[in-house]
Amino acid sequence: MAKKVRVLIIDDSASVRQTLSRVLEADPEIEVSGTASDPFMAARKIQEEIPDVITLDVEMPRMDGITFLRKLMAQRPIPVVMCSSLTEQGSETLLQALEAGAVDVILKPKIGAADHLAEAGMRICEVVKSAAHARVIGRVRRSAAMSGPAAKLTADVVLPPPTGRAMAKTTEMVICVGASTGGTEALRDFLEQLPANAPGIVIVQHMPERFTAAFAKRLNTLCEMEVKEAVDGDPVLRGHVLIAPGDHHMLLERQGARYHVSVRSGPLVSRHRPSVDVLFRSAARAAGANAMGVIMTGMGDDGARGMAEMHDAGAYTIAQDEATSVVYGMPKEAVARGGVDKVVPLDQIAHEILAADRRR
Repeated sequence: MAKKVRVLIIDDSASVRQTLSRVLEADPEIEVSGTASDPFMAARKIQEEIPDVITLDVEMPRMDGITFLRKLMAQRPIPVVMCSSLTEQGSETLLQALEAGAVDVILKPKIGAADHLAEAGMRICEVVKSAAHARVIGRVRRSAAMSGPAAKLTADVVLPPPTGRAMAKTTEMVICVGASTGGTEALRDFLEQLPANAPGIVIVQHMPERFTAAFAKRLNTLCEMEVKEAVDGDPVLRGHVLIAPGDHHMLLERQGARYHVSVRSGPLVSRHRPSVDVLFRSAARAAGANAMGVIMTGMGDDGARGMAEMHDAGAYTIAQDEATSVVYGMPKEAVARGGVDKVVPLDQIAHEILAADRRR
């Protein structure tokens, strides 16, 4: 039997510690090795046994989570997943945590409708298991359903596969990007390299709802391109970046020679909503050779099928390489499925896009 992922839960709320423990231990691949009500207690537990992953609250007595995270990353890097309530103010703080070295973000589980709790549990367990594979040592930064694994749905539940006939290069190029664990900082690095007149970009980054809005706003202050959280019907324009809102799928659609996005609800695809597979399949159907696909750091295989469909439809496709990925899961699966034209380091992705744009 494979070794279980050992998790230390740090939260000042006893009810949150209890609920989160139940959610995590419902997954047979996870073991809660301990809980702590504040960072000082957590530090003692880490000295006794080093966990594989830490879930960390933001607001706690005696020391806040961000301060503890920075100390931990400087002294003993361990994969950390930030756990927070759903608030706009908290979203800004969690983005600071991601910059400080946290590998992902989850929402605190709440007791509610059975289907909601099942989806929340699946998301939490997937994030924790992904974090266990994250490369955190040496990172440099600028400063599962409750009852067990659920069936993993494909993009078929949202839209049918492409017809298989490649579309001619007749419109502006559209860049479709998918990322997960480690993607927030990778996307920042990537987008900061692009000029204001770069081709239109649509992005799916696995993040909870509301956090994507804060993420887009933060990127907009750092990048020359205009960055915003997508709204249903938004046009895809040169010099603009649209980020799929958390808890909604985003599809690329075409009307004449112009493209826009469709934002819609639907079931989890590849255990995610938004799903990279959904975006990539829609790009294969609507844009064909007019699209370019980019798959970046992340655990699992979301986007691998869709990238193969884009490739078969005539799109140029690239994947981030292993050396620069926090988790080399999604790019590796895309390469294995034969859907990737070129594998490049993170700092070369923007160059590939601009070169492809010049060739057109």
